[in-house]
Amino acid sequence: MSGVDRATDGIGGAGGSGEAGASPGAVASDGAGVTLGAAAGAGPVQAPDWWVFRDTGEHRSPGDEVLPKLPPPPAWRRFRPESELGPLSVPVPADDHDTRRRLGRRRGGTLSPKVLHVVNAAIHLRRPLLVTGAPGTGKSTLAHQIASELGLGAVLWWPVVSRTTLRDGLYDYDAIGRVQDAPAQGRRSGGGGGDGPLPGIGRYLTLGPLGTALLPWRRPRVLLVDELDKSDVDLPNDLLHIFEEGAYRVPELERLAQSQRKVEVATADHDHRVTVTGGRVRCAEFPVVVITSNGERDFPPAFRRRCLEVRMPPPDGQRLAAMVASHFGGALDERTRALVREFVERRGDSSDMAVDQLLNTVHMLTNGAAEADEASWSQLRDALWRNLSSDTSP
Repeated sequence: MSGVDRATDGIGGAGGSGEAGASPGAVASDGAGVTLGAAAGAGPVQAPDWWVFRDTGEHRSPGDEVLPKLPPPPAWRRFRPESELGPLSVPVPADDHDTRRRLGRRRGGTLSPKVLHVVNAAIHLRRPLLVTGAPGTGKSTLAHQIASELGLGAVLWWPVVSRTTLRDGLYDYDAIGRVQDAPAQGRRSGGGGGDGPLPGIGRYLTLGPLGTALLPWRRPRVLLVDELDKSDVDLPNDLLHIFEEGAYRVPELERLAQSQRKVEVATADHDHRVTVTGGRVRCAEFPVVVITSNGERDFPPAFRRRCLEVRMPPPDGQRLAAMVASHFGGALDERTRALVREFVERRGDSSDMAVDQLLNTVHMLTNGAAEADEASWSQLRDALWRNLSSDTSP
């Protein structure tokens, strides 16, 4: 029996409640506002008019004719781009496979009103959003939800590790590759090996996720700085000037400015190239920056002052049901609703079980794993729902 069908009722009991005729946690729009699915036991929450991102679960492309209008930034967050070419159009992704893989068909009603308030404030104020919470609560997914609903293009992903530096996020220059290519070019021009001029620098310089996000786009891009708490202690402080000024320099291009003022370089969008003028880059619209942290260490006050902070709570039964429905299609049948309730009850008030553990279990349910004897199905659930803090079965 399939774990997902077209049943119309939602998650009851510990898992919350749903409305007839809609997937649990679905978001209904009336044109003037949006009614959000609320936590179990609470009534619907009406979205304030000032909200731009409303967690509707809609998928939009930068190439769509009509896109949500973004509010103007405060006067102190307006920037004058260095580019003489005017604002750049956000590239249209070749396909939306990555977005749908992460979000499912329609991922609406999965965020609490508290989270939505802070997210929208960050968009209005053009300030980075520092998102904390336990692993598996949807911190990284939030960036994809924002980009998808507002039609801001592919998320620029910057995964951070202990060796990550500011330059890694801004750009990469393959100086060795450029020198190695010089002899071949020299031979083609009739010169001796290694005596030829260096190839054009633009072939060897690629803007990173942060560097690409700060280009003068017509609409802001979404930058995901993933797991900043794993970085070296200096990186948060190194980001302060970038976050305040919305600009950076590429010294390798500045040195060429007198002889070659404009250089075409690659970007983190892979097949998209842009022209950098004078080795300087400044944004036109400060990007929507989502910074995630698992709380492995604290950040300095000067860094936190420049961010808006929000903690992602473990999703309740209703929001879990919305996530399951978005990935598996349609509303949930009774067996799947019972599975969501059991997951919520077993997790309790802790955050030691992640959403993907539930999704994995629902996938096994839809593949017939529960059709065997109950003891085998119970053992499989225990294996899939192991406690992440102790790495043992509950």
